[in-house]
Amino acid sequence: MKKAILSTLGAIGVAATLVGCGGAETQSSQSISISGSTSVTELMEVLGETFQGSHPDVVVEVQGTGSSAGIRAANDGTSQIGMSSRSVADGELSEGVKKITLAHDGIAVVVNNSNAVTNMTTDQISAIYKGEITNWNEVGGSDSPIVVVTRDPASGTRGAFEDIMSLKMKTEDGKKISAISASAQVAAGNGAVKTTVAQNDFAIGYISLGSVDNSLKALSVNGVEATPANISSGDYGVARPFELMFKSADQSEASHAYLDWMLTEEAQRIVKEKGYISVI
Repeated sequence: MKKAILSTLGAIGVAATLVGCGGAETQSSQSISISGSTSVTELMEVLGETFQGSHPDVVVEVQGTGSSAGIRAANDGTSQIGMSSRSVADGELSEGVKKITLAHDGIAVVVNNSNAVTNMTTDQISAIYKGEITNWNEVGGSDSPIVVVTRDPASGTRGAFEDIMSLKMKTEDGKKISAISASAQVAAGNGAVKTTVAQNDFAIGYISLGSVDNSLKALSVNGVEATPANISSGDYGVARPFELMFKSADQSEASHAYLDWMLTEEAQRIVKEKGYISVI
């Protein structure tokens, strides 16, 4: 189905113009502009470098601007491809904008390596982010204050985390707003969250599972470890899709080829090697 969606690009009028460096149109230097989710950016950079290796006349330009910005960029055409680290509703996309799923990813709830806590329930995590649990001794840890680290409101990771952890509440007029405590520290991206948690013994945060390294510790949630196998099986429930959006009529030949390639076995092998879940 995904390949069928991409194959329609040519049939509905793919632009043949190849965009060169500095805006000049040339057959020898083609650029693919991609922007959006900082969580997807790391994977997309690796995929872009690999694609460029076999297409030396192509430059894949990737910018981590946040999922909301990626959706806007795809809608208004300022980027050929937008990236989102949450599920994008059809109503969020302009006419002619399609979406595909590049990969699936877990959201790891992370703490400092010195923290004795190894597992929490979703209810406990939700209560911490709402400001209802404020000390580690309430969840089996030391008698120490919990330093809560979250992402900015435009983050797709935050949006997915709020949905999974029931961290949205309705206002009197029916609108949904974040239930995350106003005292939570706001970090600009996965890297900033990792740095904060790695350097603060009492911090808790959430990041893309593919970004977890030995500088911090991923908690089990409801007794299930955050691993690709447990995400694939559905046992680890703190997970979300990596989605790409593109305006079919505005794709260059290079961008069309790149979109097709990302759903091949070669590209999806890279997805798995980077710790994410393949879609094929």
